[in-house]
Amino acid sequence: MEIVYASLTRRQPGEASHKSEAAEVVDALWAHALPGDGLQHASARPEADRIDLLLYLMTLDAPTAPAALRRAHGLVARSQQNSLELRRRYLPPAPHTPDADPARP
Repeated sequence: MEIVYASLTRRQPGEASHKSEAAEVVDALWAHALPGDGLQHASARPEADRIDLLLYLMTLDAPTAPAALRRAHGLVARSQQNSLELRRRYLPPAPHTPDADPARP
């Protein structure tokens, strides 16, 4: 299992979070997860200017499998783009750069 930290930046920094915000974000992640993402568990914690995410992804053994960072970025970006609530509340994540992936052994 691989754990990836990610976050989404609020469109309106300082906007008060509501009790169900973390659950709504996690629900959106699950709703937009694909089998190839390998999502096993997700947690979220709202902050004043962002929401922090911990994504627990299955380790994929195939040498051609995308790295966990790439899969996590794809999932977060897809969820933000396709969820009306996430699109309204958060900015899209910055584009993923291949050099951000650690080298595979």
